[in-house]
Parts: sequence; C-alpha cells; structure tokens
Amino acid sequence: MEKINNFSTLSNDLNPELPSHHFNTKKKVWVETFGCSANVADSEIIKGILSNNGYELTRIRKNSDINVLVTCAVKEVTEHRMISKIKRYTREKPLVVAGCLPKTSKKLIESLSPNSSLMGPQSLDKTLQVVGASLHGQKVVALEDSMMTKVNLPRLRLNPVVSIIEISSGCLSECSFCQTKLAKGTLKSYRIGEIVRQMEDDVAANCKEIWLTSTDNGCYGMDLKTDLVDLLESCSNIEGDYKIRVGMMNPMYVPRFLDRLISLYRNNDRIFKFLHMPVQSGSERILQKMKRGHTARIFLDVVKELRKKIPEITIATDIITGFPSESEKDFEETLRLIEESQPDIINSSKFSPRPGTVASKYPKINTAIVKERSTTLHDTIKRTLMSRNRIWHGWKGEILVDEVLDNDKIQGRNYAYKPVVMNLQGKESDPNKLVGHHLSVKVTKSSNYSLLGELIS
Repeated sequence: MEKINNFSTLSNDLNPELPSHHFNTKKKVWVETFGCSANVADSEIIKGILSNNGYELTRIRKNSDINVLVTCAVKEVTEHRMISKIKRYTREKPLVVAGCLPKTSKKLIESLSPNSSLMGPQSLDKTLQVVGASLHGQKVVALEDSMMTKVNLPRLRLNPVVSIIEISSGCLSECSFCQTKLAKGTLKSYRIGEIVRQMEDDVAANCKEIWLTSTDNGCYGMDLKTDLVDLLESCSNIEGDYKIRVGMMNPMYVPRFLDRLISLYRNNDRIFKFLHMPVQSGSERILQKMKRGHTARIFLDVVKELRKKIPEITIATDIITGFPSESEKDFEETLRLIEESQPDIINSSKFSPRPGTVASKYPKINTAIVKERSTTLHDTIKRTLMSRNRIWHGWKGEILVDEVLDNDKIQGRNYAYKPVVMNLQGKESDPNKLVGHHLSVKVTKSSNYSLLGELIS
C-alpha cells in the first residue's frame, strides 16, 4: 500500500483556497461508525453530504480511496477498540477520524496516526473540505464547534425505515465519569420548526420509525423556553404512517413535564410507549459522587407513576457497577432499586476511568470485587428482564418490521417498542420486502432480550 507523505496541517478554520468540488472525482469513501444513535445520525449526515457532492460510498473498505472512522469515547474498552482500528487503518490509505474521540483525546490520536485528519462531532459542515484535502495529502484539524444545526442536512440512512433526528447537541449535566460533555459541550437545542421540517421530509421518504435523539432529551428546550413535550406534540401532528421513539433523558428533568408526557403517551398512538432513563446507581451516596443531579428516589417515583398510568410501558435504564468507593451496601442498594423498579431493559457496564473526567482521579476498586459484583448484577438483570418479558406471552397485535436478522428471521416492534422476532422458515423468499410493513402477530415465547412471535392472519 502506497504511503501518504508530505501532509501539511491546516488551521481549524480551514483554507478557503481549497474548494471541495476540486477534489471529488467519484472518489470512493468507506465510513465506519461506533457509539450511540447520535453518532449513527452524524455518520448518516457525513455520508449524505459526500454522496450529494459526487463521492461514492462503498461497503468494502479495501475498495475505498479514503476511510472515515466515526468514533466513540464513552468507555475504556471502546476506546481501545478505536485505537486498534486507527492503528490498522492509518497504514492503508488516508484516514479521517471523526466523532467524540478527536475532541477528548486529540494528542492520543495524533501519536497513533500523525497524518490522519480530525473532525469533531460539531464540525460536520467541514466534511467536504476535510475529506477533499485529506485525499490530496493534507492533514486537516476541524475540531471547532460550528453554529450549524444537524437538522435538514442531506443524509444516507443506515436503515431505510428508521429516521434518526438529533434534536439538540450537548447537555446541562456535569457527570464526574462522562467524557461526552467534554466532546459535545453545553446544551444547544434545535428549534421545533426545524425538527418538524426534517421529520416531514423523512416521513415523506417512507420512514416509519422516527428516533428523536440527543445527549439528553430531558433538558431539550431549556435554552429556548420550551420542552420535550412541546416538541413531541408538534412532531406527532405530522400526517403519515409512523411512530416516534423518544431517546435518552436523565431522571432529574422528567418530573417537570411528567404529567403532560404521560397524557401524551396515553392519548397518542404515534409515540412508542418507551422511555430510556439512566439511573446509574441505586445508592444516593454514589449518585452524589457521580454528580448525576438526581436521586434514586426521583428515578423510582417517575417509574412508579409511569407504571401506574401506563402499566405496559417499556422502561430502559443504565447501571454502572464498581464506581470508585462503591461499598457492598451501595451495590446492594442498586440491586434493590432494580428489583423495585423492574426495568425492561438494563444496560450495564463496569466503571472505566475516562481521561479528563473528575472520576478518573478517584482510587479504583479492586478488579476482582468489580468482576464479582458484575456477575451478580447480570444475574439480577436476567431475572428482571425475563419477568418483564413474560407478561407479553400470548399477546396479539401489530408490529412494525424494522430489521432483517438473517435469511429466515425478521424483527418488528410493537407499540411499546418491544422487539418481536419471527422465524419465517422459508415462507418469504425475500424478507427485506417486509421491512417497513405492519404485520399481525402472536407472541408465543419470551427470552431475556426479546419476544418470539408467529404470524397470524
């Protein structure tokens, strides 16, 4: 593989003498993405901008002229994976490292790949310049946050029936363990009218699942004197065949609009009965050290009110085990909170220190203790998820098919966003034709993570 030499570094403002159209003569670009739904949305925008300006997107890395890696920095294990890929890809051809990692670990990336160009999560308007210059042997560092909003931009969707719309960037939290704030900064909400226009276009393009995502949906609009419920009311008034999936929101913001949110969920069939609300720990002491801004009681009260008014609602949460100074008592309080709140989805992870965060300076807990607690936590999670999924056994209703799992299996979502997997067993020659369609099904079995169903006429 030819080595790229003589890279020159451009300023963050980029060189106006480098017109993007000069570079794109049907060059092939390979884009790989890691991380949250916001990262996926960013990669869809990157691909959309490139495709609309004469570049060809390829699914085969060896066929590309340049690689773009959209990175995630949320966990240590994820960072290690990113490092491995950066080392490998930098030997192959020009590389653009995008996403959160360039913002949080610029020096690390440059030590691994001195010639790679860098692009931050709020610098997507520089995509053409960064890719074009990189193809011509110039290193570009584009990490300054743009004033551009991420709605109404061209995009190539990973899933043709799923629209991922970022409703804001950044957040208002100061979590002691989180690098995302370092990468994405403070809250910048996008205006309701802009989001509605984006959604109207996506519904017209036959998108059936609309994901409203951000770093924290709970604080959406606090800088615009509006809130998430106002946004949902406007979005759900759009004509068409679709359902809205509300993205992650932190617990401390939910009480201020909970009654209105419940009323909207109960009376609007265009919104999935689904809520992702990360609690992270059941210990009030640990939550304070995490600087989460909420208490375990706030989380539990919201869950109880939701389950009281919408018993079948799917509630997702996140748990970190082994946070610095977590005692056995703290851990048991987390287990009790899970038992009491009975979430449907629990994303668990072991604490990993992230560079630049307050918690990275705290003394770590013994690895053996963290491993033991993690095993206990997973056992509790399995029992909880099985218990919640069991209540759907025998349910009959409509699902929206949103994914083909393999040649004989498809997955759809019911009104509570529960995944229902069906084995077609050769009944459909091309399962992809079913994506985006509604099917009537009966749930015949349940597992920890999904429901199994069969087609009913």
